[in-house]
Amino acid sequence: MNIIIQENSFSISKIISDLSKKDNVGAVVSFSGYVREFSKERQLKSMELEHYPGMTEKALADIVQSAKSHWDIQEATIVHRVGKLLPKDIIVGVIVSSKHRSNAFKACEFIIDFLKTDAPFWKKEISEEGEIWVAERQEDVVKKTSWNKLD
Repeated sequence: MNIIIQENSFSISKIISDLSKKDNVGAVVSFSGYVREFSKERQLKSMELEHYPGMTEKALADIVQSAKSHWDIQEATIVHRVGKLLPKDIIVGVIVSSKHRSNAFKACEFIIDFLKTDAPFWKKEISEEGEIWVAERQEDVVKKTSWNKLD
């Protein structure tokens, strides 16, 4: 498991390539999240992301461990950026390897759904109209809740 929080951009294709070279890998599934140009009808100039060092990494590790308890996955890497980001910049990458594609797909989706609600990140959107701290989205809560049937 690799949990990386950083300000610099990253190459998701390199992470995919590295994971695909490990033994017994039959599938690598990834999710890439980017800064949108618009948010709630406002054109974004930038976004600032903050986190709580130590707590954030632990929360992400716990999410990966939970995924591993439900699906047979070999490795999972989460890279999440913090600091100032511009529209179209990559924010997050979730990459999961497994022997079989089904496990990799489900685990990747589970990880990003829980990351959106349970990881201590704070986002501030900056536009011509001013700055707004982004509140939790109800659709993310509903998506996470749909996983309750696993337990």
